[in-house]
Amino acid sequence: MSQGPWSHHSRNASVADDIDFEVKGQELQFLEIELDPGESAVAEAGALVWKDASVEMTTVFGDGSGGAGGGFMGKLLGAGKRLVTGESLFTTVFTHQGQGKARVAFASPTPGAILPLKLSDVGGTLVCQKDSFLAAARGVSIGIAFQRKVMTGLFGGEGFIMQKLDGDGWVFVQMGGTIVERELKAGEELHVDTGCLAAYTPSVDFDLIMAGGVKTALFGGEGLFFARLRGPGKVWIQSLPFSRLAGRMMAAAGGGGQNRGEGSVLGGLGDLIGGNN
Repeated sequence: MSQGPWSHHSRNASVADDIDFEVKGQELQFLEIELDPGESAVAEAGALVWKDASVEMTTVFGDGSGGAGGGFMGKLLGAGKRLVTGESLFTTVFTHQGQGKARVAFASPTPGAILPLKLSDVGGTLVCQKDSFLAAARGVSIGIAFQRKVMTGLFGGEGFIMQKLDGDGWVFVQMGGTIVERELKAGEELHVDTGCLAAYTPSVDFDLIMAGGVKTALFGGEGLFFARLRGPGKVWIQSLPFSRLAGRMMAAAGGGGQNRGEGSVLGGLGDLIGGNN
């Protein structure tokens, strides 16, 4: 298997399948996973690009972490976690049933980067944006992280909901734009736009704080809140959350599709003067 921007080859004894993989491409990446006989990868519905014929697909109720012998209650609990995060109740498990090596490939539905992380290297748990999960080795559990401490009244009492990935195997998270990894020392604080916060380790203390004063909130054009992250721990930041990209695209489409730069000072007034409306 040729080396790409991210690749991994090894065999360690662990609970999760220790798969080989390669992330290919630059801005529009896809993930190619190489499976030995009996190994499995799990992925979100709709993420598949292609697979070798010996790789069988099974749609499972929940996140696939319970395995075939997980029992109905285990599967139900897994599905419950998925239900709370608002994701599909079903996950697809891809298992190599033949001989030799077989490959399966997945792609993110949005432009950005795919970050491979071995959960055992970051303490066994990763907290990330709700729609970050792309794929994983079998044995990774997809749950939910409630941020109870946050100004809960602003979010209907639910707090700020994020996804929680538990296990000791490889997980692949999709992030918008370019990824930056920051290691925070104990007590070190970072303020990140809530959309740009991609993931962090549970040792990081998370809360929301007001962005500037009321004037900034009303006229500044930024979001009302920042995510305040306090170390120790690791934080991953995405430069272009899909919500931001989608918002800009909607705004451009709403403008009638004129070939006008975003930097136009006159905006809608310019359209009137120019006779575009």
